[in-house]
Amino acid sequence: MLSEGTVAGAGLRDRPADGRLALDGRWTADQAPTVEATAARIAAAGRAGPVAVDLSAIERLDTLGAWVLERTRVEIEQAGSTLTYLGARPEHRTLLGEVRLREPDALPPRRHGPVVGLLDATGRQTVRGGQEFVTALAFLGELIAACGRVALRPGTFRGNALINQIQQVALNGTPIIVLISFLVGGIVAQQGIFQLQRFGAQTFVVNLIGLLILREMGVLLTSIMVAGRSGSAITAEIGSMRMREEVDALRVMGLDPVEILIVPRVLALMIGLPMLTLIGDLSALAGGGLTAMLYGGLTLDQFLARLQAAVGVHHVMVGLIKAPFMALTIGVIATIEGFAVEGSAESLGRHVTASVVKSIFMVIVLDGLFAVFFAAIDF
Repeated sequence: MLSEGTVAGAGLRDRPADGRLALDGRWTADQAPTVEATAARIAAAGRAGPVAVDLSAIERLDTLGAWVLERTRVEIEQAGSTLTYLGARPEHRTLLGEVRLREPDALPPRRHGPVVGLLDATGRQTVRGGQEFVTALAFLGELIAACGRVALRPGTFRGNALINQIQQVALNGTPIIVLISFLVGGIVAQQGIFQLQRFGAQTFVVNLIGLLILREMGVLLTSIMVAGRSGSAITAEIGSMRMREEVDALRVMGLDPVEILIVPRVLALMIGLPMLTLIGDLSALAGGGLTAMLYGGLTLDQFLARLQAAVGVHHVMVGLIKAPFMALTIGVIATIEGFAVEGSAESLGRHVTASVVKSIFMVIVLDGLFAVFFAAIDF
């Protein structure tokens, strides 16, 4: 099976300096003992150093012969050497490729009990959440740096884009904010009146809706609506640009996508959300006042007088102070999810959903942190 000058009898002799072994004859199933013996000698030669096997003189090669050659190659490679084929005809290369030994498939992960599985899932989600938090901080730093560059070079600022985004966020979003806030204010007032009537204190519903709307519900409800409406739109717009490689085209042209795409949108959110919060507060108070007059027997003058005595300017400021921070949070999350979109519609839908869910969650968390902070400083 090994040509003259390479193997004779049971051993190797006159092995060429370049380590080439020339095979001949029939490497078929009916020659199995000879094939195995020759393969063993090839393996022994391979352990001594790299070898090249010349297949040009082989008369016939079947599946068994090809498999034995491949098995020998793997044994030599596991020993730290190499084996290469030379002069193989196309049909022989095809057969060797078909029987090529591959790494076994990875075993499926071991199944754990429900408790261990729950702990494992919780740990993975915690690690993923930490990574996403670090990513958000890094992106926030990049956004601040981009705002600094724009401030140093005002001529590069896209004012038209900012105006357009303010229109999309604030002006076009006003009707739905007014409607939802009016209804929520009326519902809160109605439920408050029903409970306070038991104690003959239904007039205190004005204090309830005044403080609740101005400090908490107004900005929180507006932020949730903006996250669902404008945040999802930002993610979808940037994600679509990613799918069409428009973001890469901006980089090729030497433009910074953060300055072009992100800065106007985030600034529009930070300007528009306080405006919408104030409008939402007024609408919610109007809804609460109408309900108080219908169910609580209050007149308009009584409602306004009670409201003026119950709330002050600092209560209004609490909600307005929260709004820019919530807008920044919504903008950062929406843009991060937009840039994470890959080249499929499924990816776009998944990241738009993640943008809305994460934004609403973080807005609620941020509102809770502000509530604790303002309570600590007695503001």
